[in-house]
Amino acid sequence: MDYKKYKAKPIIEFNERTWPSKQLTQAPIWCSVDLRDGNQSLQNPMTLEQKTNFFEFLVKTGFKEIEVGFPSASETEFNFLRTLITQDLIPADVTIQVLTPARDEFIQQTFAALDGVKRAIVHLYNATSPLHRDVVFQKSQQETLDLAVLGAKSLQKYAAQYSENGETEFIFEYSPECFSQTEPDFAVSVCNEVIKTWQNGENGQKSQKIIINLPITVETHTPNVHADMVEFMCKNLHNRQNITVSLHGHNDRGTAVAATELSLLAGADRVEGTLFGNGERTGNADIITIAMNLYSHGINPNLDFSNIDNAIDIYTKYTGLPVHPRHPYAGDLVYTAFSGSHQDAIRKGMAKRAEFAEKSDKSEKSENMGNSEKLDKTAIFWEMPYLPIDPLDVGRNYDPIIRVNSQSGSAAAAYILETVHGIILPKPLQRSFGRLITQKSDSAKTELTPTEIYNLFEESYINRAAPIELITWHEQRNYQITPTTKKVTTKIFAEIKQNGERNSIAGIGGGIVAAFCQALSEHLQLQFEIKHYSQHALEKGNQARAITYIGVSLASENAKSQENQENKQNEIIFGAGVSRNIVNSSVRALLSAVNRGILEWA
Repeated sequence: MDYKKYKAKPIIEFNERTWPSKQLTQAPIWCSVDLRDGNQSLQNPMTLEQKTNFFEFLVKTGFKEIEVGFPSASETEFNFLRTLITQDLIPADVTIQVLTPARDEFIQQTFAALDGVKRAIVHLYNATSPLHRDVVFQKSQQETLDLAVLGAKSLQKYAAQYSENGETEFIFEYSPECFSQTEPDFAVSVCNEVIKTWQNGENGQKSQKIIINLPITVETHTPNVHADMVEFMCKNLHNRQNITVSLHGHNDRGTAVAATELSLLAGADRVEGTLFGNGERTGNADIITIAMNLYSHGINPNLDFSNIDNAIDIYTKYTGLPVHPRHPYAGDLVYTAFSGSHQDAIRKGMAKRAEFAEKSDKSEKSENMGNSEKLDKTAIFWEMPYLPIDPLDVGRNYDPIIRVNSQSGSAAAAYILETVHGIILPKPLQRSFGRLITQKSDSAKTELTPTEIYNLFEESYINRAAPIELITWHEQRNYQITPTTKKVTTKIFAEIKQNGERNSIAGIGGGIVAAFCQALSEHLQLQFEIKHYSQHALEKGNQARAITYIGVSLASENAKSQENQENKQNEIIFGAGVSRNIVNSSVRALLSAVNRGILEWA
């Protein structure tokens, strides 16, 4: 890699910049160029039917200006434009745009394709950079300027011919192609001469609606330098108040979105771009990303991406190109966290938001609460760790936000169990189950689905029936009542099966769990203690099932050595029981924990 054959690109001396201290407050005028730049860059260009369908999708999305192609470049482009016009497919509030080089024969053919249109932007261009002037065309600055003016006059002439009936409105647009590599002073000179030609109207139709487009034909500068160039142009164009300054970014340096946003701060009014950044070489500025960036700051983008998956389907179907899984706002994985710390933060953020929303709902329903005490639901702004926007806003849901693989923390599996299956794991159990998840995912070399996570939890913890199976059980309560006290003891009688043999066991305690704990301890000749007990409902209603979590550990008298005491005594082994009867769920949870403990303590 011989970096010495490249040189730093020159910056401009511009100390009048104001854009660094500004903030975007509204959406620009959008112009989709998917049907020109995108179509030209495709290995298999779109057919007439595909272009028509794509146009209809752009209209539904909310684009009011759509560049429909290069009608003088090919028969398909010409026929597509004629189809839109003759079949009246252009809505009244949508303006189509066409592109033409600054040569008379191409301009004439372009206007012939536009015959009968109600309103259109005619986009004229010629290359102005030193590289094009010296290498490609061998033209001086003056010859390049003359070509632009000649093209502007030709455009005026044909516009006058094709709008004689007064029913057609033409808007003129000019691009100094390769503006990003053109000397700013020269770019200003060329643009001002074109503006003067069009506004004087001496050679045909006079136009007060003029668009000056400043394309990053090849991205060579950092975004801040391009913003300086755009602000320089904005401050030096003639009759600026009647000029729409437009941007057309390319992504050669990977910063087309940033350059576009900074250039809007610098005074530009309009953005040409494509969906998902399709276009020549590395593509155009991605309008979806720019629009959703505005949206994430509370600005109406005036484009509807509420069903982002539909946009992906349309785009991939007609372009044959994929959307990267990490594409901002649209990728399959952009609302997904695999990292344990990220997952934990998102889970807590979701819980906090749900809590705030619940308080807001209660405050609205409360008649006794004063206005000053009520919570304003509109004040619940979206603020979520690692999620800049609410996935619901683009038609996604919360199910895949947290996905589990070997790199995920214990909180990830706990979140899946809670949100999908209603199982709220105690903190100590989260850590224990998290280790099983890591082992399972690492062994499978893939992520685990919510179903796989639940199945692993069920087989590992819920209603374990081996090596000890509970056949039947019943309890007997004894009451000792005095004038000042009431003491209740519970005795359990149970029949179990272990290693194919049935045994009857019995135990006594202050409650059914304590009694069963004693019965199992005596049967196994192993002393253990209950370290954790919790319970919650899995559903709502009278028929809801309960799930109970019990954690046990070996008692100190079982420690036969210092090593055994350190490794076994303090380790909590969890089990879970599920039943519509809360007592049954507790008994099953204890047996599940002991069954797991037998395997661990062996």
